[in-house]
Amino acid sequence: MRLSVPVAAGAAAAFVLTPGLAWADEATLNGGDTAWVLAATALVFFMTLPGLALFYAGLVRAKNTLSVMIHCVAIACMVSVLWLAIGYSLAFSGDGPAIGDAAKAFLLPVGRDTLWGTIPEPAFFVFQLTFAVITPALIVGAYVERIRFSAVLIFSALWLLVVYAPVAHWVWGGGWLAKLGVMDYAGGLVVHATAGISALVLAMILGGRDGFPKDLSPPHNPGMVMIGAGMLWVGWYGFNGGSALAANGAAASAIVATHISASTAGLVWALLEKLRFGRCSMVGMVTGVVAGLATVTPGSGFVGPLGGLIMGASASLICFFAVDIVKSRLKVDDSLDVFAVHGVGGVLGTLLTAVLATQTLGGAGVSAGHDTASQAGVQALGVAAVVGWSAIATAVLAFLTRLMVGLRAKPEEIEDGLDLSYHGERAYNP
Repeated sequence: MRLSVPVAAGAAAAFVLTPGLAWADEATLNGGDTAWVLAATALVFFMTLPGLALFYAGLVRAKNTLSVMIHCVAIACMVSVLWLAIGYSLAFSGDGPAIGDAAKAFLLPVGRDTLWGTIPEPAFFVFQLTFAVITPALIVGAYVERIRFSAVLIFSALWLLVVYAPVAHWVWGGGWLAKLGVMDYAGGLVVHATAGISALVLAMILGGRDGFPKDLSPPHNPGMVMIGAGMLWVGWYGFNGGSALAANGAAASAIVATHISASTAGLVWALLEKLRFGRCSMVGMVTGVVAGLATVTPGSGFVGPLGGLIMGASASLICFFAVDIVKSRLKVDDSLDVFAVHGVGGVLGTLLTAVLATQTLGGAGVSAGHDTASQAGVQALGVAAVVGWSAIATAVLAFLTRLMVGLRAKPEEIEDGLDLSYHGERAYNP
């Protein structure tokens, strides 16, 4: 196979026929590549369950712990079924500029021996499924402690098909952004920008938690937050490294950049807290780590270790202040900072990729036919299109969800806690 983008920069769309890719010879099954992608699939799913579930659950009040966890479980189950039924096909079948087709619905034409590059297509399907699961699950952090469970299910299902699948097709499935040569190695646009801006819009529509912004309880279990963040960090090796779709140098390089970015971001966030508050918190430090992971995601396979370090430092410097701007100045209760960390981080990383992917800085280079300036233009266009579509679609879907089942839980349900109100259970029994 011959890539017209640098060989070291394989991406999640590495085997999609776009202007950046041309087949040189017939692909054959590679057992090493297959084994790595299957392992990476497990790592990425581990990010949602239990990683994200624990990370988010530790940040809320004790009476809402289980509600956050079941949101993640329910989304994982529902998205998996929808991805099989039609989501995967809309994202990765057909050559339309905006959306795929239904040719691969239920994987009916895909057999065990059908290949996607050097791996079986069922392996590619389930790897992409784990990305489709975690993306709407990220949005959970924006609406915790005050949303109806039925609204979570309906909104997430609609959002997967209207926002996630089309954007995945634009970027990774041979759609119009892929044809322009946009660089998004593992989801700065497809995952973090979509989830981040959607979280902000939904939080604005839903309204804040009781007591926001001054009278809010601190995270009920910071230890749980740290455990969840650690799982996310480990899982991110599969998230970014697995996006090479091969057991090769590109995968290894992506993991190195990912780890350096996360480590740098954690240190910088702790330093910022020390300078501003006189102490550095554990919750703050792991928030910085996650910001670094989100920011490096779009460029992880394109940048070198130095690029990862710069992305990590930039992530904390920008996202740290974005948290304050959203809650203190805009007065939007994006409860667990999905937009400020994932949305801002994903956009920042997408824009930085055009500069940090240069070979001078140890990167693999920009897309074929582009220089740094033109690549930066494509990256900015990608950000504008993805953010714009995600915001508009989310507002419409939230309106439809409110018409169907309502959005906000009743005051008495919120007071009792969503664990008991909707699920009849407690995380901690006397």
